[in-house]
Amino acid sequence: MIKTLRKWGVKSNHMYMAGIASVGLAFTSWLASNKFEAESLDRADRWGIFVGEWAPTFFAMGIALRMEEITDTMTETGRYGGMEERFAERPSEAALR
Repeated sequence: MIKTLRKWGVKSNHMYMAGIASVGLAFTSWLASNKFEAESLDRADRWGIFVGEWAPTFFAMGIALRMEEITDTMTETGRYGGMEERFAERPSEAALR
């Protein structure tokens, strides 16, 4: 699914923004339901919770897409962010004592 989203041009930032928008929409839907409907506060809470549950999904998909982006970049460049050089320069445990 993540690879398909990447093929469609969806980026991790799009999912992060959708998660943030979902939080705002949850508050807005709760407020609108509370103010404009003659129903109880329980119904407004249900609307807010329903929309608010989307945010963690969008953030998780954003993280998965970000991992795909990093993997693609590492594969394209043949370089792994200089990690091999950083680990080679790391002092031994004996030197740290």
